[in-house]
Amino acid sequence: MTSPAVPDRALAELSRTEGGPDTLALLVRDQDTRRLLMLRAVLDAAEAADPAVCPGPAKRRLREDWALLTAADRAAGGGAHSAARARLTHPLLGPWARRVLAGLNPRDGRPTAQDRTGLLRDLAHFSAVAVAAAARAGLPFTTDLTARDGVLTLPSLGALRLPERDDVRVEVRHAEGRLTLRRPDAPEVTVCPEHLIGAWSATPAWIPAHALPGLVPGAAPMPLDDLDPYRVPPREPDQYALSGPMPPDDAERKRWLQAWSGTAAVLRGAGEHRLTESLALLRCLVPLEPPPGAAGRGGCSATRREAFGALLSSTPATPVALAATLVHEVQHTKLAALSELVELHRAGPEARYFAPWRPDPRPYDGLLQGAYSHLAMADFFQRRALADPARGAAAWAEHARYHAQVGAALPALVGSPDLTPAGRSFVDAMAAVHERLAARPAPRGYTARAQAYVKAVRTLWRQRQPPAPPFTNR
Repeated sequence: MTSPAVPDRALAELSRTEGGPDTLALLVRDQDTRRLLMLRAVLDAAEAADPAVCPGPAKRRLREDWALLTAADRAAGGGAHSAARARLTHPLLGPWARRVLAGLNPRDGRPTAQDRTGLLRDLAHFSAVAVAAAARAGLPFTTDLTARDGVLTLPSLGALRLPERDDVRVEVRHAEGRLTLRRPDAPEVTVCPEHLIGAWSATPAWIPAHALPGLVPGAAPMPLDDLDPYRVPPREPDQYALSGPMPPDDAERKRWLQAWSGTAAVLRGAGEHRLTESLALLRCLVPLEPPPGAAGRGGCSATRREAFGALLSSTPATPVALAATLVHEVQHTKLAALSELVELHRAGPEARYFAPWRPDPRPYDGLLQGAYSHLAMADFFQRRALADPARGAAAWAEHARYHAQVGAALPALVGSPDLTPAGRSFVDAMAAVHERLAARPAPRGYTARAQAYVKAVRTLWRQRQPPAPPFTNR
């Protein structure tokens, strides 16, 4: 029924918005393999590119950077957890690779001067990735890097802010556990890498990379990445664009820590599987500005298909809010990864489906993604309400809303003729979970309000749709 790469058991677990350790490990292995293949594609595309697109010196530097990464991998004993491998599979290197591949294959094969400049700046970032991995592995080296717009970012270590606001060459030397950063007519900067994330320097211009503690005791620290230049997608001129990146100050980091510290307990209270999936799939957090007009009343969050393991989010107000965000976004991560392993549907990209959580029509895949994450949220809040009846009012209200929204979307999902056999099994199982949740409904008032809300939203949605073209007989 499924792809040979996805056992029926794994598909069944994921269709219930769950996933045991073996299933989650399958998704991780596949995504890491795809990342390494994409990086190989970058190297191949650079070698094959016309010199007018990628000049010879840039090709040579890319080969040197790859050789340094290979040496770092060997120095650390190789394997999936080496310093070099961690850099290559870090979520935010995915958007970089996509961008570079696009730059190496310009439209019509005629790059503009701006295209060439952008590509060279992007390739320079890979040099910083290689340097960070080599420093983590303890390799001695001396090389030159480029500070972009006066900022030299060393992934997992930190960033050096220079007084200049243009591109500046910086000599970087690593020896005996210290990085020395030099540029002409300026004092040296010494940086000492920490064990896992961040680096210390006495220079005020150095900004260390930050991390939150492991989600549970013994787990690795969680990067709170506010430095990577590829951490958010380019701003799009539409109303659903993400808010911009936010470099958090000490007060904001404290709020992140306060919410993060209680998140594991909230996740575990909604089922051990919610904690398990976050531990298995989450690799970094990217702080976002609050959405316009939120004024502390709401937040925004997102995942990116090309950045597997990254969660982009505005500062969470409470552990419950952060746990709910994790549950919601991890479902997108799981479904996106599964969709690269097995074809669930063959629907086109036409945006024509009603989704109660969006005012605009959605394509079938967008409807499936939204319903899947909302189904997990309905389960999450039902479990919270049942676990604490005395304080369950807010949880029941959230559960009823999510459950009603999924119920409105399921007929279009289940009735699609574009489902593959695996997709049919998947959405049928989603419908079964929705029915199982209905066996323990929210109190009548919450359910009635949620259904009235969905009905009102559907009415508004229909009113906003353009009229059908007049029928003509030819």
